[in-house]
Amino acid sequence: MDFSLPDEHRMIRDSVREFCDAEIEPIAQEIEDEHRFPNEVFDQLADLDMLGVPIAEEYGGLGGDQLMYALVTEELGRVSGSVGLSFAAHVSLASKPLETFGTEAQKERWLTPLATGEYLGSWALTEPGSGSDASSMETTAEKNGDEWVLNGTKQFITNASVAGSVLVKAVTDADAGYDGISTFIVDPEEDDGFEVTTVWDKMGLNASPTCEIQLDDVRIPSDRLLGDVGDGWDQTLKTLNGGRISIAALSVGIAQGAFEAAREYAVDREQFGQPISKFDAIRDKLVAMDRKIERARLLTHKAATLYDEGEDVTRMSALAKLDASEAAREVAEEAVQVLGGYGYTTDFAPQRHLRDAKLMEIGEGTSEIQHLILGRELGL
Repeated sequence: MDFSLPDEHRMIRDSVREFCDAEIEPIAQEIEDEHRFPNEVFDQLADLDMLGVPIAEEYGGLGGDQLMYALVTEELGRVSGSVGLSFAAHVSLASKPLETFGTEAQKERWLTPLATGEYLGSWALTEPGSGSDASSMETTAEKNGDEWVLNGTKQFITNASVAGSVLVKAVTDADAGYDGISTFIVDPEEDDGFEVTTVWDKMGLNASPTCEIQLDDVRIPSDRLLGDVGDGWDQTLKTLNGGRISIAALSVGIAQGAFEAAREYAVDREQFGQPISKFDAIRDKLVAMDRKIERARLLTHKAATLYDEGEDVTRMSALAKLDASEAAREVAEEAVQVLGGYGYTTDFAPQRHLRDAKLMEIGEGTSEIQHLILGRELGL
């Protein structure tokens, strides 16, 4: 396949890169230290029409494809893993399911404000006791007349505290297994009984809110059901295929940011009368880092392109996510090493990239789960 980028994709990538360097990079460590969600950044991204990159224009989106979306996610991750993570969750998990599975009325009411950036979205799957067994959920939705009544707790939910809509997975038939899970659209502002009970302090990515939410007799009208009753698990699998591509792209961006910081430092820093980049030990680290990033980027672009062609990307999205997330952690760790003592300080970015990278191996399916998926795809 041809890995050269179309002109439109290159233009979007370059404009987002310019925005990231000017507006996000200067405050990236500040918002992390302050555990502050940067509303102003997302307002600017909305002005740039970036919050609905792969959403159809008729619903307020940019009308781009998955590859374009991956390029934007990578650029955001290059300067701030937190911004990249909240962006990816908003697009892949909160917006795309509405476009893919929603009715026209649901798209007009719920997708358009997401795509135009009126507010951000969230997606609530994981529960305190479920972990990697995401289908093992206790949140329930019971039909009561023309309403659904939701009860339960969701854990590690990105953007829940800043979201204007949340897609909640709940059990509608406890005896039906995977076919007993459904998806509901919840309005955090208007629906009584919805509460964000915790915003977690984390190892990294603290400018992206990760929340626990409580649903206590949340009553919503019947038209808030996304798709049909029992479609929730199939929707989840399809959503995660696209979501893993975005995490792969975010991982590539984090790795690229760490590499650039290490390369710049190695060229400028002199020891024993010459830049440390001239020493074999440092040069070889930088070459290995670049190789890992390029490999992960190619896998990510291939997965995105196959997605855009309508192919089944279960294997390729898992492969890209697994490789890119491990590359991000390995490259960021080596970047810290290149900077030595300075790499351990918050005056330099690699420590932030390293802390951010670790979640990439956990979120949207751990590395262990990716191995399981890939084994199944190989018939093992």
